[in-house]
Amino acid sequence: MEKIWVNEQLDPAGIVYACIACLDEDAAQDCHRSWQDNLTPAQKAEGWTAQLRIVNSWDDVPVNALKLSF
Repeated sequence: MEKIWVNEQLDPAGIVYACIACLDEDAAQDCHRSWQDNLTPAQKAEGWTAQLRIVNSWDDVPVNALKLSF
């Protein structure tokens, strides 16, 4: 089973605003840090979040995700 790293940026309602999925853990961690660092204090106060999670199938990746095979 392959690990697929899914980065999601969620709006205050918990709706996925942006999503990138890839197989490379280092790239996923870098992307996650970047998304967290780029959330403004106002966005954080409003409830915007960035989360990183692992899934085992491309079927479990949101359909609107940018899917990278590296």
